This record gives sequence, C-alpha cells and structure tokens, in this order.
Amino acid sequence: MVATDSSDGEAATQWSALAGVTAALAMFGAAQGLSYPLFTLLMQRQGMSPALIGLSAAMMPVGLILSASFVPAAVRRFGARNLAVGCSLAGALCFLAIGYLQDWVAWFVLRFLVGVVINPLYVLGEVWALSLAPPSRRGRVMGVFNALMGAGYAAGPLILITVGASGWPPFIAAMAGFALCALILRAVSSKLTGFEEDGQASGGLVGFARLAPALLLAVLVSAAVQQSTYALIPVFGAGYDLPEARLAALVTALSAGNILLQIPLGLMAERFGGRAMIVFCALATAACALSLPVLITTPLVWPVLVVMGAVGYGVYTMALVELGGRFRGTALVAGNAAFALMWGAGGIVGPPGAGALMQAIGPLGLPVVIAGLDALLVAFALYRSARRKSS
Repeated sequence: MVATDSSDGEAATQWSALAGVTAALAMFGAAQGLSYPLFTLLMQRQGMSPALIGLSAAMMPVGLILSASFVPAAVRRFGARNLAVGCSLAGALCFLAIGYLQDWVAWFVLRFLVGVVINPLYVLGEVWALSLAPPSRRGRVMGVFNALMGAGYAAGPLILITVGASGWPPFIAAMAGFALCALILRAVSSKLTGFEEDGQASGGLVGFARLAPALLLAVLVSAAVQQSTYALIPVFGAGYDLPEARLAALVTALSAGNILLQIPLGLMAERFGGRAMIVFCALATAACALSLPVLITTPLVWPVLVVMGAVGYGVYTMALVELGGRFRGTALVAGNAAFALMWGAGGIVGPPGAGALMQAIGPLGLPVVIAGLDALLVAFALYRSARRKSS
C-alpha cells in the first residue's frame, strides 16, 4: 500500500481554503455591486439632487480611508478570522438598517459605516489570497481572484435587475451576500492564517510607506485611473456625439476587459515579475487612453477599451503580486491596509481632477489625466529601480 504524501494533503487544504476565500469575497462583491445602483435609484425617487447622490456615494470610500490605519490593530485585537466574520455580519446589519430606515440622511452615516466594516474584508481577503497562493503561481492566483471579484461586482447590477429596486427584495439580496460571505469564511476559518501572532514587526502604515512607496503610488494611480475612466468615459463619449445606448456600452467594454484578462496578466507576472508588469500595464493604459480621441467613433474603440480596462486595473493586480512576493505576516496586513487607503484616496482625487480638466479643455481632459498619471508612475518606478541597482 502506497503512503499518501502529507504535502499533497497540505496542498489540497491550501487550495480549498483559497477557493473558499475567493468565493466569500465574490459574494461580498456582488452585494457591493448591487448597492451602488440601488442607492442611486432610491435617492432619485426621493428627489435628491445629483450632487447629494454623489456625496452619499463618497461616504463609503471616506469610511475606507479613515478606517484603514486601524485594520492592523483590529487584527491583533480580535484575530483575523473573527474580525472578517464579524465584519461580514456587521455589513448585513447595516443593510438591514438601511432598508428599515429609508431615510437619505441616515444613509449618509450608514454608508460611512459600511465603508468601515468592509475594509477588513478587502484587506484580509487579499492577504489570505496572497498567503495561500504558491509563490510560483501567485500571478495567476491573483489574476483569478481579481477576475472573480470583478465578476461579483458585475453580477450585482444583474441581481438588482432580477429582484427590482422596490421594497425589501434588493436589501435582502445584499444582506444575503454578506451573510454568505460570513458563512463561507467561518467554514474555512480553521485553514486561514491568523497573522495576529506571527511576531513580525510591521512598522504600521507609515513604516510600510517608507519600504514600498512605488507600490503605494501604483495603487493610487490605478484607483484614480479606473474610477475616473468608469465615471467619465460616458461624458467623454458624449463629447463626440455618441448615442446614449453606446455610452453605456463603453463602460461594459471596460468591465469585460477587467474580468477576462486579469488571468493572462497574472501569468505574465509569473514570467516577467510584478515590477516589470506594473510598468508595462501603466504604459499600455496610457497608450490606450491617448488613442481614444482618434478611435472613439470607430469600431476599433471596443478592443481598445477591453484592453484598457484590463491593464488599468492590472496595475493594481501587479502591485498585489509584488506585495505578496516581498512581505508576509503582519507586514502584509499593514501593506494591504495601506493599499486600501491609497485606493480610497485615488477615488477621491481622480474623478474630480479629470472632470475639472474636461470642463476646462473638453473631452481630451480624460485621456490627458490618465496618460499623465501613468507617466508619473512609470517615471517613479524607473527611478526607484535605478536607486536599488546603484545602492
């Protein structure tokens, strides 16, 4: 009788835990994806102005930013597994309160609280995925992870179309997403690393910023570019007199690339390394953006947008791959918390900045901002690389 290699059992456990974490975060992503159009529709019915609707939407990233520095301490205090499950249940309770109150003033506070409680889910989900992924396959694992997260977000609006935006059904669907996230994480919790007792000094967010400033800039640029593009590509298309139906399709093309091409980018990261792929994705994003004014009225715009959606978010995926290769334990938690903070900051500064430039110089403002941000990232990454070689 042949003995089973214990390493095979450990590998099976590792992959099952990784599948569980990915499934849990996809459920959470679907709930989040449902919430954005749901709030917009409900606030429009209550006669709220676009400015108030936009301000309400900003409460969630504000919650993400303000809570980011507390995530490592919360992990040490409560334990990673308990914190993730507890935050999933707290998210469900927030949506219960949102559905019960039906008050846009209360929604400001509750959406801020949602941002606070989902932050550990973002951070720990990515930390677990990075830690569970075998080093030789980290690129493809993070590609799959981010592709399924993107698919979860994309499924949210489809769920809203199915259940409608009236009464309790959409809120029950959102609560179910968070509850399923909690149940799955609880089921695989024994296989997940805790991080709270690894004994490694992380240095906190400030210490991490000193260690990896280029990675944080990559996250900031990716967030600013992605959220500016998604928010303003319809405005850009309208500047070239595209019909309304085609404007919505522009966003769909970006999302398709984000979902479909993260895995190939992850495989490229395994071959060429995360640092090189950050530069590649930034250059490709800038090239796609600069081609938009020429191609926006032609059929070639569709493949360009698919690639642009992939490489724009690919900057973030590559930063995660590099993060997982360089850090572990509590330092990895601190790094992911810093990523969450920079993602929120990019979302706050990117769309307003791009919108202001578009107002000043017309539709060209969007590709100019995107190309400028990516050029800044490439220049800084090359500068840091030259410093490392010379030291």
